[in-house]
Amino acid sequence: MAPLDGLRVLDLTMWRPGPYATQLLAQLGADVIKVEPPGGEPMRMFRDHFDVLNRHKRGIVLDLKSADGLAALKELAGDAEVFVEGFRPGVAERLGVGHGTLRELNPRLVYCSISGYGAEGPLADVPGHDVNYRAYAAALPPDAVSPEADELPLADMAAATMAAFAITAACLKARATGVGDRIDLGMADVLAHWVGTVPAATRRSGVGPVPGYGVYPTKDGQKITLGVVSEERLWAATCRALGIGEHAGVPFAERLQRIGELDGAVAAAVAGLTRAEAIERLTEAGAPVAPLLSRAEMLELDHFRSRGVQDEGPVRTAVHPPLAGGAAPELDEHRGQMWRLTE
Repeated sequence: MAPLDGLRVLDLTMWRPGPYATQLLAQLGADVIKVEPPGGEPMRMFRDHFDVLNRHKRGIVLDLKSADGLAALKELAGDAEVFVEGFRPGVAERLGVGHGTLRELNPRLVYCSISGYGAEGPLADVPGHDVNYRAYAAALPPDAVSPEADELPLADMAAATMAAFAITAACLKARATGVGDRIDLGMADVLAHWVGTVPAATRRSGVGPVPGYGVYPTKDGQKITLGVVSEERLWAATCRALGIGEHAGVPFAERLQRIGELDGAVAAAVAGLTRAEAIERLTEAGAPVAPLLSRAEMLELDHFRSRGVQDEGPVRTAVHPPLAGGAAPELDEHRGQMWRLTE
């Protein structure tokens, strides 16, 4: 049995944030019914995206603008524990599936709305996507450039993960009290909260925050990253591995006063090595090093493959493991099905 076996989730979301949130729940055993409009959600045009975001779900098509479709949705919602929607604020209410309506049918329901800027506030009705939310939340650097097609959609993924956490927490309370809740989750809110936890920079040095922390080019045109902070042993290991042992004994307080000089010595030493050479030397020395990998290289990395990250998801549990593999539903594949029976 997976940790969320028996949790009934009705998923009306599309694109990435909502589907990833409910896929996280599905991979932990939740019974997720994905409801799509006639013709299917637009993400089906990009099956390489759609399939990995909708595994372990069942799929049906309902036209919520029809009386029959709305009635079928309400019947499912009456026995659900979770309802997730990603419409722009006000759309769910206009369709007849707003929080108030469904909570009248099912007081235990946990109703989660995921939108760009939240259901209320001066920006609530402003349309947007990941790059907009990052900009408003100060999660883009001042010298930001237009993102590439394969850039990680940070706001989408952050909001999805936060939604899965909030839904699980609300379900624990609902099961204990018999009273559900409304989760109003804005994607920009999550990033704004994250950014607010990091002290504001007072200056830009052009190097990392401390010597040995940052991204360093190698002589073969690749890059590595180093993650030295205050640890004396990690700094010493890095210096010795790179052949700049004369700096190995410099204490942290002094390193903070000599950032440009010492980080320059690290960068120059790395620049004289290939990526493979740098990784080998630094790893053997016990330094905090990682190569800057492409997506293809990451997918082939033994570490992530051995941990089943792509197949089983990011959560690992010892007693009740997540579900492995799984397929996304074809359009309307599970028409007429209701919730799975649970003991």
